[in-house]
Amino acid sequence: MRDTTLQVRGANGYDPVTGAISFPIYQSATFRHQALHQSTGYDYSRVKNPTREELENSVAALERGSRCWAFSSGMAGIGALLKLFRTGDHILLSEDLYGGTVRICNAIYSKFGISFEYVDTSDIEVVKASITSNTKAIFVETPSNPMMLVSDIAAISELAHVHQALLIVDNTFLSPHFQKPLTLGADIVIHSGTKYLCGHNDVVAGLVIVKEIPRVIEELDLIYKSEGSILGPFDSWLMLRSIKTLALRVEKQEKNALQIASWLKTLPTVTDVYYVGLKDHPSYELTLKQTTGFGGMISFKVKSAKIAAEALGKLKLVYFAESLGGVETLLTYPIEQTHAEAPKELLARVGVDDRLLRLSVGIEDVEDLKEDIEQALAE
Repeated sequence: MRDTTLQVRGANGYDPVTGAISFPIYQSATFRHQALHQSTGYDYSRVKNPTREELENSVAALERGSRCWAFSSGMAGIGALLKLFRTGDHILLSEDLYGGTVRICNAIYSKFGISFEYVDTSDIEVVKASITSNTKAIFVETPSNPMMLVSDIAAISELAHVHQALLIVDNTFLSPHFQKPLTLGADIVIHSGTKYLCGHNDVVAGLVIVKEIPRVIEELDLIYKSEGSILGPFDSWLMLRSIKTLALRVEKQEKNALQIASWLKTLPTVTDVYYVGLKDHPSYELTLKQTTGFGGMISFKVKSAKIAAEALGKLKLVYFAESLGGVETLLTYPIEQTHAEAPKELLARVGVDDRLLRLSVGIEDVEDLKEDIEQALAE
């Protein structure tokens, strides 16, 4: 089954019990047993729920994975993944990375003796030189947030596996519609389901998808049912509903983004534009090789911090808000919002400063978006 069809139909395609085309919301905490040792396969919703299971199976199929777990947030999913590691383990991460990921690593899991090192994963030689004897995982965000750096998933996976390390890829920016890291050699994929998979800014969710790696599946199952950071039935149903239109949304967002990225370069107050779909992006050819689309995320710099700050208050159509991937276009100020708690030296290293703005392009009329952005950025 091809992706667009799979997105619409889901894993089962309908409720096998009633024939309902819209998979039901099983809003039940517990399930009745007919007798001792007799179960429908569902016992308690923290462990398994039919609605959540349909979502998990659908996303696993989209990512070409073996198993998927739906969490209450993307950060809950990352927290579960970090519990796979032990004191003394070393993890390499993209140096340009969502600030919340940096925070959970540095402020929480470093206390347990796990060593985190941030490197330029878009440079395979840097990755190779940074691996040590105790490197257990490489965590890559590609394209990266917010500087849109692209890492070679196949090359890094080959390098990781030589050293018996796992490759974890945050695929939030492109969604499984445009990029499938597991097919390129990655072992685990993480999504903030809040973003493109949901696409309507009305659910907070996280998805973790893995290959057929028994030890990882067994441990994640244990973490999931023990800690209970699960996605509820109603939110799972909203995600299923949203994924039906994933292709339509992300392809429209990409179409708008391609136009806006090229157009931004003509504005007198804009100095730099970072979008993987521009032919002058340093990783344009790699993007063509490992993805089927460019996505809807653009970052750009303006001439001064004053222009950036004032633009946020002048917007009329575009929303000044955190998050991304929804049908509404959002403008974010990373240094004050998504990356406010990241180490200043790390931000300086990758180029995140007070002139940088991040645009999540929606599905509105592109001319309306351009008119609003132009007036907001005018001096």
